[in-house]
Amino acid sequence: MCTAISFKAKDHYFGRNLDLYYNYNEKVTITPKNFPFEFKLAGKKRSHFAFIGMATVEENYPLYYDAVNEKGLAVAALNFPDNAFYGDEEVGKINLSPFELIPYLLSNFKSVDDALPAIKNINLVNLKFSDKLPVSPLHFIISDKNRSLVVEPMREGIKIFDNKIGVLTNNPPFDIQLLLLQNFSSLSVKNPKSAFSPAIKHEPYSLGMGAMGLPGDLSSPSRFVRAAFSKLNSVCNGDEESAVGQFFHILGLVEQIKGVTEVKDKLFEYTLYSSCMNTLKGIYYYTTYANRSITAVDMRKENLDSDELITFDLLRSEKITFQN
Repeated sequence: MCTAISFKAKDHYFGRNLDLYYNYNEKVTITPKNFPFEFKLAGKKRSHFAFIGMATVEENYPLYYDAVNEKGLAVAALNFPDNAFYGDEEVGKINLSPFELIPYLLSNFKSVDDALPAIKNINLVNLKFSDKLPVSPLHFIISDKNRSLVVEPMREGIKIFDNKIGVLTNNPPFDIQLLLLQNFSSLSVKNPKSAFSPAIKHEPYSLGMGAMGLPGDLSSPSRFVRAAFSKLNSVCNGDEESAVGQFFHILGLVEQIKGVTEVKDKLFEYTLYSSCMNTLKGIYYYTTYANRSITAVDMRKENLDSDELITFDLLRSEKITFQN
């Protein structure tokens, strides 16, 4: 399970927690402008926008979990079990396998509005990458500095939602998440005034009581509410360090700790990594479960005219700074 957010400070930031019980040797991966893509049903792309993100590289192909291109368009794929539906190839549609959606959008489009006509014509087809990598049930958050969308492939067709909250988790579908969010409309950053009864005057005995009822469990609906409340009410300075730090603090409120979310016997889901992309500068920041120090990779410091993938192994070891 995962949580993704789109966040505006002075710049625009986009990223996510990836929560699984295993890893696929993912790496920060830069796809330069001349790396050739061969889509299974949508032709070839020999030159395109460059992009950076987190990917597993199989057979020299980047299988992206989240990424941003040089123009500031960002996409993340999140688990959407039991709801995601992929059908057969359709004539007149842009037919893509789910793993191809991120590179297709980031290769071709500058912004959400630029990509929207194509998104409306996309058909996600039940085609796996290889025999050892089956098709994953996914939905997607697509964002730039001005707008955010949620795209959900359902049995009744592709559903597209404007995402003014700037948050996505997993199940249930996004429109139901928005409906459930109304259950928490009384939450506030301010301490409450007594409204229990004119006969009883309650005085707050602690700060933070305006947020009593904010769910603290790790389910997708609860993480959605907690991330939305925290993100929409957060305050930070506009400088890069403050914004990036605030982004990771928000993700920290919905991260998963080893041992508290059992997938099956003695296997526990946890936050493998957290990412934060400055979409305007092409910088990819990340932390891992065992390394809380923020690491950064700047796409624009590499040769973006290359035709070969550029990868960076994740720094997974804990770094502790002694002051004495």
